[in-house]
Amino acid sequence: MSTFALILVMILSTAGPAAVIAVVGFSAVKSIARNPSASSKIFIVMILAFIFSEAIAILALLILYNLFTR
Repeated sequence: MSTFALILVMILSTAGPAAVIAVVGFSAVKSIARNPSASSKIFIVMILAFIFSEAIAILALLILYNLFTR
């Protein structure tokens, strides 16, 4: 594959998790503003969502690396 295709796929594989982090962060701040007493539960769920979305990004980049280094 060409270099342009590699760059395009890498951008797409990192843009998805970045969008998830942005939406989760916005929703967490919005929900803490509505209900401050639930901030500890919201924080835990937010951190777990961040971890899972970053894991997906890392796996996507590792798969891309393995596919295009041959």
